[in-house]
Amino acid sequence: MSCGVLYVVATPIGNLEDITARALRILKEVDLIAAEDTRHSLKLLTHFGISKPLVSYWSEKEKAKAEEIIARLLSGLNVAVISDAGTPGISDPGVVLVRRAIEENISVIPIPGPSALIAALAVSGLDTDGFTFAGFLPPKQGRRRKRLAELAHETLTLIFYEAPHRIMECLEDIRDCLGDRQTAVAKEISKMYEDVLRGTLSEVIEKLQSRTIAGEYVVIVEGFHKEAGSFDEALQEVHALLKKGLGRKEAVRVIADNYNISKKELYDKSMEG
Repeated sequence: MSCGVLYVVATPIGNLEDITARALRILKEVDLIAAEDTRHSLKLLTHFGISKPLVSYWSEKEKAKAEEIIARLLSGLNVAVISDAGTPGISDPGVVLVRRAIEENISVIPIPGPSALIAALAVSGLDTDGFTFAGFLPPKQGRRRKRLAELAHETLTLIFYEAPHRIMECLEDIRDCLGDRQTAVAKEISKMYEDVLRGTLSEVIEKLQSRTIAGEYVVIVEGFHKEAGSFDEALQEVHALLKKGLGRKEAVRVIADNYNISKKELYDKSMEG
């Protein structure tokens, strides 16, 4: 008997219209749906007229339930795994089940769809060429600040998730540890009270003080840039990259971005020797 297939199905993060036609088809066709919270998922499934056996795999039960689901897959049943919102396994349960399926050589197929971090990044106005998703920061301030210190020199755009009761202290810690960088803070994406605040961290913190704090938040923060300082230092780094075989334009782009200085001026100086 051949194994079943595990489908990792993304579901709406708010507006139910965001579910894909393919996701609906898969949810209707599978033999079993593994849900983070069956009560929550039942509302979604009922809305679309889908009636399938459900099994919960929320955090405390995830390891034990994963084995039960793997047994079903090995028996030939097809299973869809969904979380309460968005894509399973992205700061949500699902990773344990996917890993076990891979270990058992069970086919794992993604059914793409909504993702809060991508939606927020797309409207942030910050650099989208590369980013580091750091998920939820530690809830205790000491550990949170230690994690932020580790990310302080990351040049890529940083993305965090945060709960409403910690959003203010989280933003204040980010500002204190990373500096008053440009940020975009999105809440309740695709829901009735969707909102995106943009500006420096200090500006966004001030704006939030006059707003109702509610819903899940996505925090987008610009990456690290060296202060515009020693031009000679930047020039030395360009020459070092050239010696390593990097092209001049690429070397200048990387260093100019890090030092927040003019690419043209740095390029012209690098040509002088």
